[in-house]
Amino acid sequence: MRRSFVSTASSLVVSLALVSSSFAVAEKTRDAGPPPGTKARYAMDVGTTTGMARMTGGMGSAMGMMFGGGGNREMRELRLRIGSTASTPASPYADHYFLPPAKLGKSVPLLIPEQQPREDTPAEFQRPKGRLILFWGCGAHAAKGQPVIIDFAKVAAGQMPPGLFSATVPVDRGPTPGNSRTYADWPNKKSGKPPAAGSSLLGAHRIASNYAPEINFDLKQDYMAGLTGKSTSVNGATILSWNSVPAATGYHAWAMGAKVDQGGGEPRDFVWWSSSASREFGGGLWDWISPAVVQRLISQKIVMPPSQTSCAIPAEVKQYAPDFLMGNLYAYGPEANFAYPPKPANAAPGWTPDWTARVRYRSFTSWMIGGPMGGMGAAMGEGNAPEQKRCKPSLMGAVLGKGC
Repeated sequence: MRRSFVSTASSLVVSLALVSSSFAVAEKTRDAGPPPGTKARYAMDVGTTTGMARMTGGMGSAMGMMFGGGGNREMRELRLRIGSTASTPASPYADHYFLPPAKLGKSVPLLIPEQQPREDTPAEFQRPKGRLILFWGCGAHAAKGQPVIIDFAKVAAGQMPPGLFSATVPVDRGPTPGNSRTYADWPNKKSGKPPAAGSSLLGAHRIASNYAPEINFDLKQDYMAGLTGKSTSVNGATILSWNSVPAATGYHAWAMGAKVDQGGGEPRDFVWWSSSASREFGGGLWDWISPAVVQRLISQKIVMPPSQTSCAIPAEVKQYAPDFLMGNLYAYGPEANFAYPPKPANAAPGWTPDWTARVRYRSFTSWMIGGPMGGMGAAMGEGNAPEQKRCKPSLMGAVLGKGC
């Protein structure tokens, strides 16, 4: 069972990566460089992960926690990036200095990434076969026009169905190697141990380098609280529910699943569901998103409001993926912005500071949902409630948290 589980999960990741790369070029990214006059930009992505997402923080490395156990213990996630308009010095350095409660030592080094040699696709590599079946929206049953089915063979040949993905959700990553003359980040090969449990980012932060002005700011928002996702089967639909997270600006859920061949062969059909009311599967939804963008996405019913703590996965999703379904949930958080020097009241048009710093927050969890493989998630401490035998709650009651 474990071998079949890992094979299925690995195929899911490969298939998702294939489709994601196919439409990524169509997304409108917002990785433009700094305004003229700004010498440096700094970005902190602060996250809390629980469940199977613990120690991973995203889909790409989800396999690392599949059998690691650990239940819903919280783990810290921190990503640091600096981008400068200055030329790279002969011996570049950049360090982020913390207060003792951060439990990261006196400082961590940001390194310039090494350019990796391009590797050709191995001769034995086989593109995934089969189909990707798309559903979206919270409800007992899928809305008219669903599912949308993608044939992997056609995608590999460059035949992406028109209008399948939109650019409604922007990708705004801040400083990158592509928009910075000198760029460095952490974690890296020299230092990368995650922040310890119970650590805190509150208070003073200082970033010193030899290719950017010194950056100083104080944080008043700490890591967000962890998410605990649960699932209950009601009349074929799957009700996802979660705890309300303080400081959350909105929520987004998605699930990936598959039907496993009884003979032990590779699955051929994969299912991808999004909680968005419209057909939105954009990569920006997996990132750190600003409160302003989240507010707009809530008004468009792409992201759920912070008052919502449940969502029904349509029964048709489970029909297409009866054996394997992995739920994922994001709670987007606040944002803090800093700049120096502060903008004067009578600033001239086009005025820009020497440096800017942006800190974004989120909380993320994932867990196995139902089916024969769902028991593995339960064994790891994940929330999977079996269908009630003595009580038949209504779908609306379950969504509203009223039970029977």
